[in-house]
Amino acid sequence: MLVPLAWVFVTVAYLEVVTEHTLFMAHVVMAVLLIGFAVTGYADMREGVLYTWWVLIATGSVVTLCGVVGLWVANGSALVAVALFGWMLLPAVGFVDTGRRVSDGRWIYAAATAGCLLGATLYALGHSWDLETAAVGGLALVGVGQTAGILDAAIRY
Repeated sequence: MLVPLAWVFVTVAYLEVVTEHTLFMAHVVMAVLLIGFAVTGYADMREGVLYTWWVLIATGSVVTLCGVVGLWVANGSALVAVALFGWMLLPAVGFVDTGRRVSDGRWIYAAATAGCLLGATLYALGHSWDLETAAVGGLALVGVGQTAGILDAAIRY
């Protein structure tokens, strides 16, 4: 449930429903959780697709720390963008690898990858052109795609 909740939170942050301080605190909490998971999960995630996901979680920890720093310092918007687009795109790498390794549910991982890539593109265009509906639609597409891929993995494997 953390993935869909995270993307709902990102969306409400984009819509400025929560404060920047709240967003900062969320990044701090997520960084701690991700680093803790990477450290404690390494022993069980050293092979196959689990290793791919471990690398993504470890990389995502750094990406999340970029968001922490970006929200802490003045003019940190580039670092916040690294965090946002990092988490839009990093899972796509995992979904591609998972999809090539499994026989059942490949289409779900292909759809999850497409959701990440198309959602990131839609968000970037919507944000750049000040089209709030397109940006929010991009965030929703990323959230739905990632939720579908992770939910399938949790249920099926």
